[in-house]
Amino acid sequence: MFWLLFTIFLIACVGAGMTGGLFPPGPWYRQLRKPVWTPPDWVFPVTWTVLYLCMATAGARAAMAPDNGIAMACWAMQIAFNGLWTPVFFGLRNIRLGMVVVGMLWLTVLGATVALWQVDWIAGALFVPYLVWVTIAASLNAAVWRLNPEEARAQ
Repeated sequence: MFWLLFTIFLIACVGAGMTGGLFPPGPWYRQLRKPVWTPPDWVFPVTWTVLYLCMATAGARAAMAPDNGIAMACWAMQIAFNGLWTPVFFGLRNIRLGMVVVGMLWLTVLGATVALWQVDWIAGALFVPYLVWVTIAASLNAAVWRLNPEEARAQ
C-alpha cells in the first residue's frame, strides 16, 4: 500500500515540477539582476528532485496514518501553490505576484509540516528541508524584486 500511495504523491509532485519545463527561466530571467548568493542553475533540478522524493514519501506515510485529514488537505494545498509559482513568475514574468504565490507556498508548507508532524513525525521531518528551500526561494524572489524595480513596476 505504501508504494501505491508513494507513486500517487510522486505523480502529483512531478505534475507540479513539470511547470518548470513548460515555463523555463529563459533570457528574461537571465537578464534580471540577482543577488550574489543565487544558487547556480544546476542546483535547482537536483534540489527539487530530492525534495519531491521527500514530499512523496511524507505524503504516503501520512496517508496511511489515522486522523490524517488536515495533513492531507495541507499537503494538497502546498502542492497547488508549488505548481503555481513557476507559471506566475516565469510564464507571466510577474515578480510581485510571484512573491505573493511564494508567500502562500511558504505558509502552506509550514502548515503542512506541522500537520504532517502531528500524524507521523517522520513525514513532518521530511518536510523540513522543503520549508528551508522555500524560505530560500522566497528570499530570492524578494531580492530579485528589490534589485529589479523597473521590471516589477512594468507588471
